[in-house]
Amino acid sequence: MARRRRKSPLRKFRRRLSGVLTIIAVAALALQFISRAREVNADNDTTFRQSNASPADTVIAQALMMVRTNPALAENHLDYNAFTVSFNPELHVPNWVAWELTADETYGTTPRYNKFSADPAVDGSAETWDYSYSGYDRGHMAPAGDMKWSDEAMKSTFYLTNICPQAKSLNTGAWKRLEEKCRQWARADSSLIIICGPVLTDTIKEYLGDTRVAVPKRFFKVILSPNAVPMRGIAFVMPNGTVTGGIQKAATSIAEVEKITGHDFFSALPDSIEAEVESQNDFHLWSTIK
Repeated sequence: MARRRRKSPLRKFRRRLSGVLTIIAVAALALQFISRAREVNADNDTTFRQSNASPADTVIAQALMMVRTNPALAENHLDYNAFTVSFNPELHVPNWVAWELTADETYGTTPRYNKFSADPAVDGSAETWDYSYSGYDRGHMAPAGDMKWSDEAMKSTFYLTNICPQAKSLNTGAWKRLEEKCRQWARADSSLIIICGPVLTDTIKEYLGDTRVAVPKRFFKVILSPNAVPMRGIAFVMPNGTVTGGIQKAATSIAEVEKITGHDFFSALPDSIEAEVESQNDFHLWSTIK
């Protein structure tokens, strides 16, 4: 089903492109996204979401959510109503999940769905019983709390293609607090681009159920505030357990996460801006955003 969504505040970003991205860069982003959309549609028979935002806003948001996945990892691209998944059919968890979170969306009122299920259209999806009596929570990558603006968006977060085995101390602790912080930051900055997932370059030593769902040792989250002036970025890496010292101690740069995961984030940005944003690790600055 096509995505019906409020107008994206990334239109502010477009107005600032004269000082950040040139018209040529916008056209390049559009061409890159359209090319990628055709490629993914051809490979997976999926339809990219539509939006009530202007075409340029939509193209920019989608381009910023593109990730060059570590080529050593198996992947199938899945496009849901509110987020995109690079799903690993061999490890039965996502490589990464990407979405845009707008300020308006954080005020949604859709109740939590709470019914996990395999995605019947996806080969390699975990099954609900793989998690039974495992000692692990079914940890959301794209959180249900970010999707209260739509029944369909909310329900899609409970597909197991968006889920990883997480220790309860992480899922209900630092990971949850970071999700809450992201909603706070999105309200202040009008929108964020968020990409998160397990660190699958670590040696996997534990698996769940008959499907053998990989249990990651660590998780990452990278965050871009495209409307901030100047643009801001930050990242976090957390162990699959108690995060000593809280989310501040887990903060790092996007460049460091790229080294750890082998993924390439925000490559649609001009090189100089990408390098600047991805080098930043200023949790104090982010912590002052209200």
